[in-house]
Amino acid sequence: MASFENRETESHKQSQTFSSSPLRLPGKSLTGKTQNFVVQTKRTETILLQIAFSFGLGSMWRFPYLCHRNGGGDFILLYFLLLFLFGIPLLYMEMVMGQWLRVDSIRIWKHLVPLLGGLGYVSMLVCIIVSMYNSVIISWSFYYLGNSFYHPLPWTQCPVLNNVTGLSCVRTVPYQYFWYETTLNAPVNIEEGSEHLVLNLTVGTLGTWLLLFIIIITGLKLSMPLLIITIFIPYILLLGLLVRCFFLEGAATGLKRMVTIERSSWTSLDLWHQAGGHVLYSLGLGLGTTINICSYKAGSNNCILVVLVAMANLVTSLVATAIIFTVLGLWITTSGQACVEKSVLLVKGMVKTGVLPKNVNPPPDILLLPPLDYLKWIDSLPEHLKYKVMQASSSCSIEMLSKKFMQGPGLAFPAFSQAISTLPGAPFWAFLFFLVLLLMQLTTLVKIVESIVYPIHNALSTISKQPTLLPVVICLGGFLGSIVFTSRSGSYIMSLLDETLVPLTLFIIAVFQNGTLAWVYGAYRFREEMYSELGRLLWSACPFLWCYVTMPGLLAFLSVCLVHLYRKVPPHYIAWNSSMSQEVEQPYLQSSLGWITFLSVVVLLPIPIYPLQRWWYLQDHVASDPFAKFLSKKSMVPTKPSDWPKYHLAKPSFQESSLVRSSMPRESNPDPEWPPEDVTWSQRTESYSGFSLPFVSSLPSAVSISPPTSKQGSVPSTGVNSERRKTRGESLHTKFAQ
Repeated sequence: MASFENRETESHKQSQTFSSSPLRLPGKSLTGKTQNFVVQTKRTETILLQIAFSFGLGSMWRFPYLCHRNGGGDFILLYFLLLFLFGIPLLYMEMVMGQWLRVDSIRIWKHLVPLLGGLGYVSMLVCIIVSMYNSVIISWSFYYLGNSFYHPLPWTQCPVLNNVTGLSCVRTVPYQYFWYETTLNAPVNIEEGSEHLVLNLTVGTLGTWLLLFIIIITGLKLSMPLLIITIFIPYILLLGLLVRCFFLEGAATGLKRMVTIERSSWTSLDLWHQAGGHVLYSLGLGLGTTINICSYKAGSNNCILVVLVAMANLVTSLVATAIIFTVLGLWITTSGQACVEKSVLLVKGMVKTGVLPKNVNPPPDILLLPPLDYLKWIDSLPEHLKYKVMQASSSCSIEMLSKKFMQGPGLAFPAFSQAISTLPGAPFWAFLFFLVLLLMQLTTLVKIVESIVYPIHNALSTISKQPTLLPVVICLGGFLGSIVFTSRSGSYIMSLLDETLVPLTLFIIAVFQNGTLAWVYGAYRFREEMYSELGRLLWSACPFLWCYVTMPGLLAFLSVCLVHLYRKVPPHYIAWNSSMSQEVEQPYLQSSLGWITFLSVVVLLPIPIYPLQRWWYLQDHVASDPFAKFLSKKSMVPTKPSDWPKYHLAKPSFQESSLVRSSMPRESNPDPEWPPEDVTWSQRTESYSGFSLPFVSSLPSAVSISPPTSKQGSVPSTGVNSERRKTRGESLHTKFAQ
């Protein structure tokens, strides 16, 4: 004993000597710096991944057309308010949860509240739906990318048609005509054309899912330089397009429309429904992607970084919207009589140069007549001259257009193609822009598909023997499910799901997530756990927002979403009338809304099924457990740990694990990347199986299987654990005394 005390005193003096000395060992210092550098790099990578994910999810194509349909400035102001009141707190919650528990989006709820273990499966089903119609959006980029090799660009002028189809292209801008007639081949309503596939979209969707399969199988990852390029090149291109669009005719009119605020529109349920739904959609809230990204990358619970992600998403959306509104201003300003004047000057110039014969010269009083008379004059020409005049007409709309011109979900593609065509060397810039847009959307879709593949891979241990089987099934099923969106009416079906089904399910998922953390587990208790586990306090306003702002607000938005879907006047969608060459509003049929109800019920089924399945398993297990009969006959406490059932001793209690963690110095492990990059997903999830939260351990026997007790005695597990710790302590004390 004395020798042990002398040895302890000497070691204590040595530690004081090393700690008081100004010199430090270079190896240890270098190791600490390397660890801090790796941690900081991984945190930066997590933030960049989150920013890249939010870019392609809706900033470039979804936000602009929602803003245009809902009054411009009113939608922007409401979205800005909802982003700070709901988006940032909920995004912060998912990031911190992923960093805390370090499990995937399915297992995280099984650990936190086992009765809500089905919530992760609901997020996975929503990811499947979102991935299917996002793959078709990528096929749109593929098609525009392929057509950017032509000079001149095919969307800058009316196509030369073999059959007589009227003057539909001259009635509108060629960019809109190319979108609806050439790219989508859209019918007049959702009921027509669903059985006919569009070849170019089907091939593009097939190529998209093949790329996803190759990326997942090979495990390709975005390196830091490539990730930075993927984020900053779109900003450079967008800013360049924005500067060029400022000099377009009518740009001021479009920007004025963008910032105009009308207080009367704030009473519209559509405005609140679409603004609130886009906050969840743009940040990926409820999809589980944020939890998955932060679970296997070194994260940070710094609220400033969360605000950075949200602000980057907002700035990208505003820049893209400003470009599109300037193009809309150009289309509106140059339509009608102004378009007729430009076209007449072009035709007269071609007559003077001899390109057209002199008998094609427009009537002298054509400019005094309504714009439709110019179309009648073109229609009276011979067929071989009619299309020459159409080609000579300027790229504007002959008919007068309202401020609601081009309201469909594909607004971004015609508007961006118009902005690119104004640049010198337009084919090169078109190729570069749509290639970058394709990479952004593909990055988002990869993260969504990973949120489907990896949680299933962790949940089913039998799949680990054949790792390529699950990606094959997911990608093949995703392609087959995406075929419905490649039909002629596929864009209308996509609008139906994107505007009704996806916001409804995301609101329900967010309500369960926020309610579980704020009211079931406890927001302030969660804040204390964060401090004990991570050594840093959460943002002080978050518990208050989670309890009294986001939760009531989500319930209100859910009510608005249900009213929007099941009100007397059914919601409408934007369709294309090819005979009139303009967009028209069409109401959804009751059968379509019935399909939305059916799909919503199917997607949300895992929430009630999972606790029922646990209850059924519990009843069946207790009834067939021979150990229960043994204890009912002999009420005796087992003396050996091996006498306990394996399922009872599989996980250590939270108190023991927390004591072990608290005894370890935090300086020795300054939040390194955990788990390591070279650990497989199955190994990662196996390492989490012993982690149990206080709520899980305090959950009564309704959710965890425990040995039954009798009237004569009980089976206290704490007595065995305390006796075991006592014996272990006595043995260590004897060993040190010797």
